[in-house]
Amino acid sequence: MPLIEAHELYRFYHNGDDETAALRGVSLQVGHGEIVAVTGPSGSGKSTLLSCLTGLEEPDGGYVIIAGERITRRSEAFRASIRATRLGILQQVPNLLAHLTVTENIELQMHLAGMVNMNSIEMLLSTVDLRHRAYGYPNELSGGEAARAGLAVALAADPVLLVADEPTAEVDRKTESHLIEHFKKRRQAGKSTLVATHSDAMSGIADRVLRLRDGKVVHD
Repeated sequence: MPLIEAHELYRFYHNGDDETAALRGVSLQVGHGEIVAVTGPSGSGKSTLLSCLTGLEEPDGGYVIIAGERITRRSEAFRASIRATRLGILQQVPNLLAHLTVTENIELQMHLAGMVNMNSIEMLLSTVDLRHRAYGYPNELSGGEAARAGLAVALAADPVLLVADEPTAEVDRKTESHLIEHFKKRRQAGKSTLVATHSDAMSGIADRVLRLRDGKVVHD
């Protein structure tokens, strides 16, 4: 059984009488222990696809199944429970709570998934090169540090599936290499990663590359 399946996803946005088709019949599957990269130019629908796959947005057509559970057109409480227990999510908008330190943000995500492990927190902070910011607040972080802290939160519960939007966009080459090695170790452990990326290095380790253009899959 695939970890996540999307069937013929459509998503439209409206601005007055103007309609933009962000997704036009996109289907995909991600299996256990796979790294799948979603590529394409800006505006091709990558971020919208990830939002629909994780239940943060409802598609206008089609549906999504995660670990055998259909999440499309289900209650927000149900979708939130699936996200907390099955997924790690990194969006381009930082997923940090302003009143919590970096460590506390990671702890909270672990708590929501029913697991707190301080050793794992230290390892995560090392992976994203943020041990020096362990007790910093989001407003004290640079843009790159905030992006790396957000990724640590997404990885906090060691999710079976990580869904990440440009996880290496705000990091230097050394940190990107560390993250790529982390994603490889996840694959070896049977865990999966679905990543929207412009990085050739990130795409280079993927088992499959899905290319979008104008809301359609043009290569898989």
